[in-house]
Amino acid sequence: MKNFSYTFWFIALSLLFYTTTSSAQNTIKVNKGYSPQIGTTVSMLEDLKKRVTRSVQHLSQAETDFLLDEEANRVGALILHLAATERYYQVYTFENRGFNKEEAQQWEAALSLGSAARKRFTNKPISYYLDLWDEVRKETLRLLKTKDDTWFSSKVKGSSMNNHWAWYHVMEHQANHMGQIRLITKRMPK
Repeated sequence: MKNFSYTFWFIALSLLFYTTTSSAQNTIKVNKGYSPQIGTTVSMLEDLKKRVTRSVQHLSQAETDFLLDEEANRVGALILHLAATERYYQVYTFENRGFNKEEAQQWEAALSLGSAARKRFTNKPISYYLDLWDEVRKETLRLLKTKDDTWFSSKVKGSSMNNHWAWYHVMEHQANHMGQIRLITKRMPK
């Protein structure tokens, strides 16, 4: 009976490992409907977003609003910061402009973070922030489908960066904050 128990647990753990790793992306590929370079970037953007989302989606209200210290940012504000940054790069790369007055009013506190964000972004469930980021990402994906790799390699009007670097920066930004978010969640009171 003891050997059966060990065999059972070995098989169960093996299946668990297989199903969790087989559903993970583990490859970068061109997403359907996109040019090769854009599709590769979309694949990476989507992978990062899924990983950030998985790490926060079950946070309670107290955890969403947790402050590591008086100078820190809440996880909810950081998620909104990712959405605001992505939204900024949408208007910057697709419309060759910064935020207009209305957009700045909506996004500036999240873009800048700090004391304004600490005061403003609280008492909302994590789903509120994730839903806003989902809306922004949906628009990013729609807009990127309208462009090709020639546009991707072209410079942003009035800038030294090209569109590819701008979207690489969005991805890099998400990866940096993913680490910050994970540090904060590991330091939350148990």
